Formats: sequence, C-alpha cells, structure tokens
Amino acid sequence: MKLVGERRALAATVLAFYFIMYLMNGLLGDEEVRNVAFVMSGVYGLAFFSLVAGYFWARWYSVGVGLFGVIVAIVMMWVTKTLEQQFLFILGTHLVVTLGLWGHAMSEPFDGQQAWRQKFHMDDNAVQRLGRSVIRAGVMLPFILIYAVAPKQGMDVVAMGALVLALLGFRGLVQLKTWGVISMGLAGFLMLGMPSHQVMLGGHVMALASLPIALLLFAVAAPFVRPMARFVRA
Repeated sequence: MKLVGERRALAATVLAFYFIMYLMNGLLGDEEVRNVAFVMSGVYGLAFFSLVAGYFWARWYSVGVGLFGVIVAIVMMWVTKTLEQQFLFILGTHLVVTLGLWGHAMSEPFDGQQAWRQKFHMDDNAVQRLGRSVIRAGVMLPFILIYAVAPKQGMDVVAMGALVLALLGFRGLVQLKTWGVISMGLAGFLMLGMPSHQVMLGGHVMALASLPIALLLFAVAAPFVRPMARFVRA
C-alpha cells in the first residue's frame, strides 16, 4: 500500500488538529495549563509545518511525535485502568501519524531525497543513524517541554537549562552538527537526579519522572557515539 500523498495529507491533518487544539487551550484554558498547552502547540505545529514544507527530517520527527502520543495514551489507560474514549482517540490518531508515515515509500519525498544526502555526504548507514536519533528526539521533546514548563514550586533552573540544551541539540542534529549531539548528552546529564513533577496530561494528573527523559536524551545521542569515538581515535 503506497498512497504516499494521501497518507501524508492524513498525517498532516491530525498534526494540524492537535496544533489548533493545544493553541486554543493555551489561549482560552486555565492559567495553570496554559504554558503546557502552548509548548505542545509548538511541538505539533513544527511537525505539521515541516511535513508540509517537505524538510528531509520532517517524516522522522513526525513519527516521533506520533509515538509520543501513543505512549501517553497507553500510559494513561494503564494508570487509570480505563478505556476512556479520549484515550482511544489519542491512541488512534497518533497511530495514524506513525503508521501513515512509516515505510520506504514514504521516505522518498523526505529523507529519501538525494540532494541533502549529497550535500552532507551521507551514506545509507549515516542516514539510518540520523533517522533513529530524530525519531527519538520527536518522542523526547514533548516530555522535556512539559517537564520544564509544567506548574511547580519556583523556577527550576536546571530543568530549563536542560530544555534549552535539548532544543539547541535538536537544531544541531537536523543540521548535522557535532555540537548538537553533545548538547543532547549534556541535557541528559542535567536531567539525571531531577525530582518527579506532577503534570496534567489528557485531563489527568500524572507524575512525569526525569530519569526516562534523561534516558531518551542519551538515546538521541547514542547512534553517534561510536562514529565520534572512531573519529577522535583516528
């Protein structure tokens, strides 16, 4: 099943829906969830815009955002021990994004283009490494954004520092800069040992732990550790 244009349009529609929904929640919702709503609007807005614009990394990032939604829906169903319609809706719509953008046929308009591979001198192995990292970044960024901006006692300077490093790291990653990988790793070290925070997800209060976020940050950097080590030894 190819239907490349149709699958791309359907995934973009879902991402646009969540962008608008979170934006409206930020503008009209309670003050305590406003910041979370705005940053989540940014997450989905970036996925939608990059997918429509055809950036080479857009499919990977959007797949990661889709996996984030799948994880959230499954965790909420497990915590609440219910199959509420909103959880099933979140699960189903994010599966549409993830599965709709998966596969070799869908890579052709994005990471399958030869122009950017030639520009950055990327072989198939390097493309696969970058793809794994960007997908993991798409999963990680919403979590660290929510963790950093969710209402809590006082300003968490360390969490905000980790967030800034993660955002810079993502930018460096899609620009194929070594400092992007290093920035992701530093953000992971900052997140180690941070306390859990109570956040509002899907209308339910849940604990968002820093250790899984740190592990995701390390996972983003992991595919590049061995090539970087070989380069240093050489």
